[in-house]
Amino acid sequence: MHWDASLRREVIALVRLAIREDLGRLGDQTSKALIPAKARGAAEVVARQAGIVAGLPAAETAVHLVDRSVVWTACVEDGRAIQAGQCVARLEGPVRGILAAERVLLNLLARLSGIATLARRYVDAVAGTRARIYDTRKTTPGWRRLEKYAVRMGGGCNHRTGLYDAILIKDNHLAFGRQGATKGFSPAEAVRLARRWIQRRVAPEIAARMIVEIEVDTLAQFDEVLSAAPDLVLLDNMTPDQLREAVKRRDAAAPGIELEASGGIHLENIGPIAQTGVDRISIGALTHSPPALDFGLDWARCLKG
Repeated sequence: MHWDASLRREVIALVRLAIREDLGRLGDQTSKALIPAKARGAAEVVARQAGIVAGLPAAETAVHLVDRSVVWTACVEDGRAIQAGQCVARLEGPVRGILAAERVLLNLLARLSGIATLARRYVDAVAGTRARIYDTRKTTPGWRRLEKYAVRMGGGCNHRTGLYDAILIKDNHLAFGRQGATKGFSPAEAVRLARRWIQRRVAPEIAARMIVEIEVDTLAQFDEVLSAAPDLVLLDNMTPDQLREAVKRRDAAAPGIELEASGGIHLENIGPIAQTGVDRISIGALTHSPPALDFGLDWARCLKG
């Protein structure tokens, strides 16, 4: 996922909401009380921590939605490593406008750069293996495409965006199928039903890129679904030994199927998991609990109007 016009449109909607909740109907009362209306200044957005920067285009959008006359100059590009004390952007224009945009732009950068930084740590942790790091749908409501963009800036990969662009047969789908409240289905039958749905009910241009993935948590389930030829099999909460065995069986029976490890994976245990030969490792923590990367706004100069 890259920065494009559609992502910018989503950012505009999100930033407008953030501005409304920060400025309300009355605007920044502190700055109105203390700062002359014509005062101009220059400020720098400075990293307080080392990490991977992400969200500069979103921050620029926020600034210009608050005050179009503020000039924004990025000092680095998204996805670059930055050091504590490094300037990532400069702003010049009305002081009131800069101060009104400050918290929104810093919140955007802190959240998205935190995601990118954590993603890079996971990517570095699996370097030298075939495993790729993927995100999940465990995102902040309204922020999903932005947060997935940040994962890309950290070197990670994007899983499906939502329920609409891929089929992922999860444990609750299979649990319902076992109950037989309607016509029951096994894991392998679920894959075949999904394939049939795509062929019959999804537009050809969408069907061509819609993958079918199924979650299993035992090797017996894994053996069963291999015969149904899903595009991906998600191996949930399996040990490294189980993952290694699944890779061995996949290589022998259906080498075209990709394997994804998921569940209980963190930086301390990801190394042995990546070394099993799985193709993907999905990490919910990338977007549901990344530490924020700290940024601040420092004045370079101020001029009274």
